[in-house]
Amino acid sequence: MLRPNQMTSNAPMLEWMQSLSDPIRARLLRLLDRSELTVAEMCTILQLPQSTVSRHLKVLLDDSWVSSRRDGSSNLYRMPHTGMEAPQKKLWSVVKGHSVTVSTSEQDDARLEQAIEARRSKSQTFFSSAAEKWDRLREDLFGSRIDTWALAATLAPDSVVGDLGCGTGSMAQTLSPWVQQVIAVDSSAAMLQSARKRLKDQPNIDLRRGELTQLPIEDATLTHCILVLVLPYLTHPHLVFDEAFRVTQPGGRLIVVDMVPHDRVEYREELGHSWQGFSADQIHTWMDRSGWHQCKIALVPHDPEAKGTGLFVASANR
Repeated sequence: MLRPNQMTSNAPMLEWMQSLSDPIRARLLRLLDRSELTVAEMCTILQLPQSTVSRHLKVLLDDSWVSSRRDGSSNLYRMPHTGMEAPQKKLWSVVKGHSVTVSTSEQDDARLEQAIEARRSKSQTFFSSAAEKWDRLREDLFGSRIDTWALAATLAPDSVVGDLGCGTGSMAQTLSPWVQQVIAVDSSAAMLQSARKRLKDQPNIDLRRGELTQLPIEDATLTHCILVLVLPYLTHPHLVFDEAFRVTQPGGRLIVVDMVPHDRVEYREELGHSWQGFSADQIHTWMDRSGWHQCKIALVPHDPEAKGTGLFVASANR
């Protein structure tokens, strides 16, 4: 005679067997074992009304054969392989190969592939119509700095990055979650005040006031130096390459983003610039003289919405 605790321990197995005893539920579970589906997709594949599918789906949910998640206005269902108990998995491995006739399973599988292909076709239709306006659409939806965040995530977690000429701290804010420390330097008290407000919840950012030609950073501290649109403000830009070299570790990297030569003389009054852009030869020369090597420069593709001058990106190794 079974003891009470034995009867209790057997109860889940009996419930699982009962929930799998209906052929429709077995067909549903075969599909959800292979793919995550909506109720509408299950109805199409099984060629059954929604009321029938929903009724059988509830049984599978109640007995932990199926899990669901919300995605916008839809619920998606799937067999939770990682959360199932070992006896439950073993029971399904026996049942799934013998619960549905071969012809029925072949038809279900074929319609499942059609449903998955319909999803792909929907995506392809969207991209076919949106290709020419995709950049603008993505920027409208997600902002213009999404690429910068992706690149920041490629940095090693033990990196110490110098954001030289940090301004209000937008670059430091992007880098902070991915690196050990950001040392952000600017000569403007007003800029640093704005940066402190923006970065108050990011303790691994060290804001320092100082001139870029006399950096308040010890020798060989940084793994990366970044200068974005700061060279035109310097009377002697070549000195910042010397300083960047001094504060960067051997094997470190310098990255510069700035303007190509231009004729916008108004920038001297409007933006306080001392230089009207920089040629590739000039940047190469300054980097070489400071000890940087493997210098590479690329032009930034023109943004039709940008009103400023053309930009370049330069990089070099310590």
